[in-house]
Amino acid sequence: MAIEPDPHLSMVRPVTPRSPEGCEECLRLGSPWVHLRLCLTCGHVGCCDSSPLKHARAHAYAEQHPIVQPLEPGETWRWCYAHEAMA
Repeated sequence: MAIEPDPHLSMVRPVTPRSPEGCEECLRLGSPWVHLRLCLTCGHVGCCDSSPLKHARAHAYAEQHPIVQPLEPGETWRWCYAHEAMA
């Protein structure tokens, strides 16, 4: 049984983090975050699901940009919010 690649991977683009210093929305609100996620379609930086406001997930659904990766150095995995699975 072959595993098919996530169809959302076609949305991945070369991106630069728009706010490498932290979650875009949390910085505006003065809210804390736990980990940062980089949208691989547009470069949005949002906070992870362990953070109080879950901005990365909100961005994925609002903009239909489902693929993210951690912004932490040395972490290279990718997550698809649409499929709730590694991409």
